[in-house]
Amino acid sequence: MQVRVWDLPVRIFHWVLVALLLFQVVSGKIGGSLIEWHLYCGYAVFVLVVFRVLWGFAGSTSARFASFLVKPAAALSFGARLLSRRAETYAGHNPLGGWMVIALLVSLALQVGTGLFSNDGISTDAPLAALVSIEVSDLLTDLHRLNFWVVVLLAAVHTAAALYHWLALKEDLIGAMFTGVKRLHAHETTAIFVSSWRALLVFACALAAVWLVVTV
Repeated sequence: MQVRVWDLPVRIFHWVLVALLLFQVVSGKIGGSLIEWHLYCGYAVFVLVVFRVLWGFAGSTSARFASFLVKPAAALSFGARLLSRRAETYAGHNPLGGWMVIALLVSLALQVGTGLFSNDGISTDAPLAALVSIEVSDLLTDLHRLNFWVVVLLAAVHTAAALYHWLALKEDLIGAMFTGVKRLHAHETTAIFVSSWRALLVFACALAAVWLVVTV
């Protein structure tokens, strides 16, 4: 049966983040006049990361970290079953997917954090670059560029996993992230969905926190 799994805030977060990251790749590579927009979009990514962390504690059942984080050994065991096509279906994130969420959030947080202190070596400094020496800013800029490839790698693995589920296991995770609905047995989910007003409040808190950081 068709069962609602993902709430609207998680779905909006996911696809807006995808769009922003694609723009960040393009603007970061082209540079020039796009660098200013690269910074603005970086702030937006910052807001989304903070929101997703908060939503991991205050959101609907499938969005909460407690619902999908398991011990690493359990995640590896699930991975072995997944490759042999004997893995069970999960309403929300499966054990490996849960750890992928954490890896992506950590890498994005590092990308945003280093980006706030970076410089382009020409005329543009990030908002917090003046708080550190030029040597530290240059170091964080290098780390920002290096971690970019970590983000790309994780995104590629995440996409490949979704395609594997779709093509090999006939589980449409990509479509579910658009519609919020998955085909499950009724007993496989007991999801509780919270009010959209709570999501707006959490988003406002994330926005305020980022504003305070970038205008310090």
